[in-house]
Amino acid sequence: MPDVRRGHAQKDETLAGRRVALRPLKPSDWSAWREVRIASRDWLEVWEPLPEAKAPDPVSDADAFRARCGAWDRQRHFDTAYGFGLFQHDGPLMGEVSLGSVQRGPFQSAFAGYWIDRRCAGQGYMPEAVVVLLRFAFETLALHRVEAAIVPRNTRSRRVVEKIGLREEGISHAFLQIRGVWEDHVRYALTVEDWQERRDDLARRYL
Repeated sequence: MPDVRRGHAQKDETLAGRRVALRPLKPSDWSAWREVRIASRDWLEVWEPLPEAKAPDPVSDADAFRARCGAWDRQRHFDTAYGFGLFQHDGPLMGEVSLGSVQRGPFQSAFAGYWIDRRCAGQGYMPEAVVVLLRFAFETLALHRVEAAIVPRNTRSRRVVEKIGLREEGISHAFLQIRGVWEDHVRYALTVEDWQERRDDLARRYL
């Protein structure tokens, strides 16, 4: 396994961009996270999988949110996924970004995911946050490839990855369950070679 602690930041440090900061969520973040999720629930949930039957809702259950934070911590410990709260610098929680399904061996890859409070959308926070996440993926975790899979009609999410230059690689049919329906997803990707070629430009724009 590669040394995932090399690079500009350690795994447990806050990751910073020009206007945003990423750090793992803690149980004490529940009230702020809950407020954001309630305020944007209808706007966000249309793009999300249905929860498992009878699973407690972390929006209404602080213990479920604590368990969710613990699950992210365990995945982080075992180098299988990395979840971060998205914050304005010295400011409020705005959403989340993550690297999921980390695969080592010959793959060295992960999937990027993200969501943002609708009240903060359209202000450039999310492209910046994804660039910070990509820097962490390639320079700290030493991954070779990061992918994003997005429902074709989710134009806002597609605009984020297109703005920062992820390559569109086609459509995976019936790729993921969204609100109980197996939806097609457009696949986007960036490799470490792409990152090295474009890093200075992305850093100038976002970091």
